[in-house]
This record gives sequence, C-alpha cells and structure tokens, in this order.
Amino acid sequence: MCGIYITNIPFSIEEVQTKIETIQFRGPDSTGIKKTGDLIFGHLRLAIVDLDVRSNQPMCFEELTIVYNGEIYNYKAIKAELIALGHSFQTTGDTEVLLKGYKQWGEKIVPKLNGMFAFAIYNATTNKLFCSRDRLGVKPFYYSWYNGEFEICSQLRPICQNKKLNESAISMYLDCTYIPSPFTIFKDVHKLPPGNNLEIDLNTKSYAISKYWDLEPVKISKLTYDEAKEKLHTLLQDAIKIRLQADVPFGTFLSGGIDSALVSSIASKISDEPIHTFTIGFEDPKYDESKIAKQFASIIQSKHIETICKPEDIIKLIPKLVYVYDEPFGDSSALPSLLLNKTAKQYVTMALSGDGGDESFLGYNHFDWVSKFKILLKIPYSIRFLISHLLLFNSLGKRTEPLKRILKTKSKYDFIAGVFVGYNSLLLNRNLDWLSHYDGFKKGTGNLHQATADLNIKLWLENDSNVKVDRASMAYSVEIRSPFLDYRIVEFARTLPVSFRYEKGRKKRILRDILKEYIPEAVFNQPKKGFSVPMDSWIRNELKEEFTQNLSDSFLNQVPNLNVSKFKKMFQSHLAGKQDYSSYIWRVYVLSKWYQEFGYFKNNG
Repeated sequence: MCGIYITNIPFSIEEVQTKIETIQFRGPDSTGIKKTGDLIFGHLRLAIVDLDVRSNQPMCFEELTIVYNGEIYNYKAIKAELIALGHSFQTTGDTEVLLKGYKQWGEKIVPKLNGMFAFAIYNATTNKLFCSRDRLGVKPFYYSWYNGEFEICSQLRPICQNKKLNESAISMYLDCTYIPSPFTIFKDVHKLPPGNNLEIDLNTKSYAISKYWDLEPVKISKLTYDEAKEKLHTLLQDAIKIRLQADVPFGTFLSGGIDSALVSSIASKISDEPIHTFTIGFEDPKYDESKIAKQFASIIQSKHIETICKPEDIIKLIPKLVYVYDEPFGDSSALPSLLLNKTAKQYVTMALSGDGGDESFLGYNHFDWVSKFKILLKIPYSIRFLISHLLLFNSLGKRTEPLKRILKTKSKYDFIAGVFVGYNSLLLNRNLDWLSHYDGFKKGTGNLHQATADLNIKLWLENDSNVKVDRASMAYSVEIRSPFLDYRIVEFARTLPVSFRYEKGRKKRILRDILKEYIPEAVFNQPKKGFSVPMDSWIRNELKEEFTQNLSDSFLNQVPNLNVSKFKKMFQSHLAGKQDYSSYIWRVYVLSKWYQEFGYFKNNG
C-alpha cells in the first residue's frame, strides 16, 4: 500500500521530492526517487509484506523499472509458476513477482492477478510505459496529459499545479457527491477507469487505453441454494485467508452489519490468535451500532476497541478530510472512516473490512425502492405524468420534487440512474451525458435488481466507497483489504438468482445464512443503522456556525451552475427543522472548504 509517481516532464529530483512529500502519509516507511532515461519515478512505501529494504521501490530488473501501489493476494501462486519457468527471487514480497511476471508474460500478467493495484512498468528497450489498475478500482490512478507531457500519481495534489477547474465536473459532484471516472475536478487530468490498462509510447508521445476486465452478461448458475451457499462460503474463506498474508499486526473493522460481522468471524477462525476489532459509535442512538458490534466481538472473542464520534471530533477532522481527499468528496461517512483509521493505527497497520458486500448481495435500501418501482412501472406513463402534476402532492408539503421526478421517469434504466444521481438537483441546468461511460449496466442483465447492482459496482463503488476507504486509511498509513471485493466473489454473486440474495424484508439472504454458522441470528438480525453520521442534527446545532460562515453568498455565487436561490431555501428549511437536507448542505460545504484549500475562493467581502 503506497503512493506512486511518474513523469516525463524535466523536473529536478528536488522538485519531484517536494511533490510527493504532499502525500507522504501514503508511504511513510521509505521514499524512493529514480531517474531512468527521460522518466522520473517516485515511490512512497507503506511496508506490509517483506519489510526489508530490498523490497523498496522503484524496483528494477534488467530493462524494466516498476512503481506499484497495492497488494497481489495470489502472488505466491504466481511466484511458484515463475520459479517453475526458471526465475529466481531475492525478496519475499509481491513487487518482484509482479515485475518478473511482466517480464515473462507482458500485459498478459494482469488477468492472472487477484488483488488491488495500480502500477507502472517502464521498458527501457522499447521506451514504453505499461500501466494498469485493478478490476474494481480499489487503488487510485490519476494521470495528466498535455501535448505528450504527462504525470501519473496515486493522488491529485502532486499533479494539479497550474490546472484549470473542470466546471462540468463540479456539476457532476453536486449531483453525485463525488466526481466519477474518467473525470476529475481539473481539466487535462483524468482517472484511469478500473479494469483498464494504459500504455504510453514515449517514442511517438502517444497513449492508448485498453480494457482487460468488465462485468460480463449474466449467466444464471444451476446450483441449488445450498450448493451456492457452500461454494460462496468457501470462496469467502479463501478470500479472507489470502488477505491475512502480512508481516505487520492486523485487525478487522466491525460495525453492526452482516458483512463486517461475517469477515470478522471468518478471520477470527483462521487466525491463530484473537484478532483486534474496531468500531465507531455515536451518542445519538439513531445512528449508533456500537452495542451490536460489541455483541459480535464478544461472541468471536476479539480484542475489541470502540471509539465514540462526537461533533468536536468532526470539526477537528474536516481539515484532514479536505487535505487527503484532494477532490471535493461529499460522503459524510468519510469522517467516521477517518476516525476509525486513526484509532486502528494505534494497534495495527492492516485491517479487513466488509466493504463491497452490499453491492454484490443487494443490501442497500435502494434495492427496496427498485421493488416498489417495478410496481409503479405497471401504471401507464401518461397516468403517472398526470398524477405528478396534481395539486395534491404540493399540499403534502414534504419533499415533493423527488417523487414527481420518479413518477415522470420513462424507463427502468432512467430510474436506476436516478438512484445514483438523485431526483432532486442543486443545478440550474442538469446534463447527464457523462453517464454514457456507465451504459454497461443496461446490457448485462434484464433483471432490474441486478442492473441496479451493476451500476452500484461500476459507478458508486469505485468513485465513492473505494475513494472513501483508500483516503481515510492512507491518511493514517493503514492498509484496508476488502474480501468482498475479490473479483471471484463479485463474478460468482452475479451468477446467483436474485432470490438467493434478496428476499422482501430479508436483504443479503445468502450471507445471513452463512453468518448463522458463526453468530446466532437473533444477535445479528437487528436494525441496521448504516455507517453515517448525525449530520442533520449537527448542522442545526453544534456545527451551525461553521456551516453558516462557509456557505456565504460570496462563495455560493462563485459555484458554476449552482441554483443558489434553491440551495439557500433548502439550507433555511433545514435549519428551521422542516426538512432534512443535510446531504445537499454537506456537499456544498465540502466544496467551499475545497475552494479555500486549493486557492479558488475569491473573497469578495
């Protein structure tokens, strides 16, 4: 788990050093900078496997040089294959395996990899740079390109100097709470989409992107439910086992949910010693899952550490959030994620999480909305359109705009897209053309639930969940590994009938039935709170002054395409306790802090 940097711009070694020092938290154990030909490589290392300096980077082998961020969980199997082909190794880590695997197979090494990764390998003989990003976008990969000059980095900050704002990306952010790949907040800077390779030809000063993995059209398995449950259980056990390979102390993140409970339970069985488990709690019982997590920890006999998140903790963490996330990031659960990693770092350097379970096993509440929309679709569009214009809805007085937009939705695919971009927009003019990058969710299946899950995986997982986890963990130099993001589990889950995963009133059915083998159902079958903060209350009370100061007219009028009048009404309605608009207020607030941090705010008094 590290930070990488590569450029062909003729910076000095000192300039590159200064650049990567801005993200030193990604790799505090060693800093490596190397000039090879016209390229400069930079690497920040967080040592997890083979802690010896022999595994520091940049690493070279014959004509090849690599910088790499991530973990290859099946590296031992690949290493054995390479040894059988005549290769020898001087380290016990995965970087050398990746490097010599590329020497042996070229880009065909990538489909062999089971892991989270973003890497670049330079071939001095061909004068080409080969880069790749993992299938699900767990690890970040940014690149800038202008007239043949490029920079590549694990984060935006080192490569965003003198870049212009991408105003359309700000509109994407205000809709989604994040900026989806391949876009970034800056012009001429991009994200390499997950499951893609990037090859740069330094001879012709050109580059090409190619896809090596995607969600395939669904083919439903003929396994019985019990056979599917047994196979999934075996896959999960292996995914967790290979993620416990580490030369540093480890633990798990344990909430009150099914996914983290299952990961923690299996990990505790595999581990020879009691594992550490970590949870975040809140004083507000509406959001607090710490009591359930404590019950789980007692059953699996873990060393449990609980941290209560308070408003004053949030205020202290806001500068950290703006600094380490680089782009505006409006998911408020990033705050408890930061606090969780801050606590965990005192005990461990690596932790397993339950991230990814909801996407593949239909755990989110919006899968319930999908069920309801299937019923709504049976009503002819003309009638739904008429209903949306009836005065009755205005008299209800409660958030009528989203309901009207849903009634006017023409197709199931428009409805699914609306789940992720929202039915109540802050924009003066909404343009969703960027969603064409994610059209694959329309082609993989005819099932509405699975299509929603597919967009969940391709859009939200990469750009929200994975970003949140990566930055929050890296902020405190902690590595997070997520067994549910093992591509074998993602692929297998999509072959299962929806009924194996989702029943009315019982989401994640198959995971619940596996968990019963570790924890009594009466214990885990308690209401799920979700990993969120009581932002609605905090904005009205403890954080009211902070928000009021930062959401000034001076700032709001500088945000392109923002419907300032509408937003101000929402803000006042929220402060008056009439509505909960905390999600919208928080994302605009984060944008204001980002403007200040990166010097785009012009204070007009």
